This record gives sequence, C-alpha cells and structure tokens, in this order.
Amino acid sequence: MPLISVILSVYNGSETIAETIKSVINQSFTDWELIIINDGSQDATLDVINSIYDSRIQVFSHANSGQAFSNNRGLSLAKGEYISFIDADDLWTTDKLKDQLKSLQNNPEAAVAISWTDHIDKSGQFLRQGPHPTFNGDAYTKLLLEDYVGSGSNPLIRKQALDEVGNFEVSLAPAADWDLWLRLLAKYNLVVVPHVQILYRQQSAGSVTQNVLKMEQVSLKTLERAFANAPESLQHLKKICLANRYKYLMAKALENYPTTQEGLIAFKCFVKAILHNPSILTKSRFVSVLLIKILITIFLPKQSRILIETLKKLSA
Repeated sequence: MPLISVILSVYNGSETIAETIKSVINQSFTDWELIIINDGSQDATLDVINSIYDSRIQVFSHANSGQAFSNNRGLSLAKGEYISFIDADDLWTTDKLKDQLKSLQNNPEAAVAISWTDHIDKSGQFLRQGPHPTFNGDAYTKLLLEDYVGSGSNPLIRKQALDEVGNFEVSLAPAADWDLWLRLLAKYNLVVVPHVQILYRQQSAGSVTQNVLKMEQVSLKTLERAFANAPESLQHLKKICLANRYKYLMAKALENYPTTQEGLIAFKCFVKAILHNPSILTKSRFVSVLLIKILITIFLPKQSRILIETLKKLSA
C-alpha cells in the first residue's frame, strides 16, 4: 500500500499536464500513487497522460462532472494514509511531499500540512509571491478571515481526518476547496513548511466576469455554512470575513489585464467590501492599489496595459 495518494483531476489540460505529472514523479519521496481522473477532456489530455509510464500511476475517465466531483472519485479510490491533490497546471518542488509528510509525522495533533505558494505564468515564469503563512497549530480563525492555503495543490492531509469531516461539497465549487479546509481545521491543527514548494500557474481565464460572480455566490454560501457551525466567540468576525472575501474577489477580477467590464465587477466588489468593513480601505495598502487599478481600467482603458505595468513596478 502506498503511504501517500496524490489525486490529479484534469479537464482539457494537454498543454500543462505532462509537466505537472513529472513534478510528481520527480518527488524525492517515492512511496506514492498518482490517481489521475480525466474529467471528460475533449483535447489531447488522455494521449499526453498515456505517453508517460510509471507503475505508480492509475488513470480513470468519466463524463465531465467538475473538479470537486472528480476529486471525490479520486478519494474513493485512494489507498494511502495521506492525501494530496494537484491541479493539472500546477507544479511541486521535489521535496514537497517529503517535507510535508515529515511535518505531520512530527506533529501528531496536526492533520493538515501546507507549504508556501508562489504564482507563475503560463510559461512557468515567476509572477508574484503567493501566501507565505508562518503560524502553526489552531489556524481555523485565520482561515475564516483569509484563505491562506493558496491553492488546492498545496495541502497534505491525513486520510483519517478526511474520512471524519467528509469529502468536497460539489455544490460549493469553485469554493469547495476552502470549505473542506475550513471543516478540517475546525477539528484539527495545521503545520506549515516555511518554504516555497507549490507553483500555482495563473492562467488567463475564459470568462473572468462569470467566474467571479460564481465565486461570490459560493463564497457567501461557504461562509454561511462555516458561521452556522462556528462558536459564539467568532460570530463578531463575520463582517470582516465577508469584506476580506470581497477583497479577494476584487483581485480575481483584476488578474492579468482586465477589461472595462471586469473593472466594473471589481468596483462592485470594492463597494461591498467597504460596506462590510469600512476600515479595510485605510488599513490595507493592497486594497488601495486595487482601487487605483480599477480606476485605470474603467476610465483609461486604452492606456490601461501600460499604466498597470507601471503600477506593478511602483507597488512591488
């Protein structure tokens, strides 16, 4: 039996999946199985997968059902004591599994290990720093306030803990990851490996507007679900959590080079963030930078690319 089960769900990932699979094969820790769930891909994904041979890889296919559903199928097939997920366009450094496993083995009260994440572009070049948390132990409140996990490709999780809290809630996709991490950390401790070991590939989304609107809907449901079960001592944080989530949605709407419509979506998120927590404007330099980007996108669309590049350099 493998000690770690890695689950990779993919839909139309032919351009990046070979590199992702190789980042698993190249792990210094070798006692793993890789369960690939082909979620009804319409491109050459399956051909690319089949061109890579490793006896530890298993491939399953089904009609397109979404990543959360596919991850749940992978969980039902997993044999390992520990579970990790990796998206079909993300990468791991070679010591990711080894270091996270060691951290969990050295901290028996923890059920989730995460590492630091950085963002890369389509060609694998560094874009920006992702979440670099420095805390361990009871990290549930911090996760309510902000999703510091950074990527579904990050955690290593004890299978026993997943069996207790349940699988991904399909109806909450694309916030199903955050919902599951919240349920895990409501019961178990966290341990952080303080090194960049996850490279999150930031793709140009097909429809940023629709993605952000969907994320808003399921994020609100996720927070309602979390606070329905949270202790009374945390209820006062609800408005702050909502404001922080709208701050996150602002950033999502403004990724890459946003259109005027995406700038308007970001502005609506900005207004909602301020309504929930007015102090976010004065206490967050990040929000101030986003607001400038919104104004550029809406009022100076023809010059927006040059001005946004200048803003990036000034705010770096």
